[in-house]
Amino acid sequence: MSETPEQRSRTMRAVRSRDTTPEMAVRRFLHAAGLRYRLHDRRLPGKPDLVFPGRRIVLFVHGCFWHQHPGCPRSARPASNTEYWTSKLDGNIERDLRRRRELEAEGWRVLTIWECNTRDRHALSHLLAQVRGQPG
Repeated sequence: MSETPEQRSRTMRAVRSRDTTPEMAVRRFLHAAGLRYRLHDRRLPGKPDLVFPGRRIVLFVHGCFWHQHPGCPRSARPASNTEYWTSKLDGNIERDLRRRRELEAEGWRVLTIWECNTRDRHALSHLLAQVRGQPG
């Protein structure tokens, strides 16, 4: 059974931008591996989810739907209200790219892990190697 527009609206409003389940999984994994980081530094473009200042690395934990993970089934766009969703999601993609460029221009290395990969031990290990500067 499909949900009503009111139910969908309520669901979408409940989505948080920080301390999400995927973000918490990444934070726990990296912390357990001995890495320390800052959270959501408002001084940086896009307020990256994790910041490793000494390494000049920022990490974004992107939700597959909201940031439109290419080729991921979770990034399917809603069939209703398509004009709104096209504008909203395309805007998110453009904003992400703009923030990435701003951070790189300031000398930061920008890493992204997608929500669907936060439960994948191999993907998390690869991320850990990237943060540590090891070949992955």
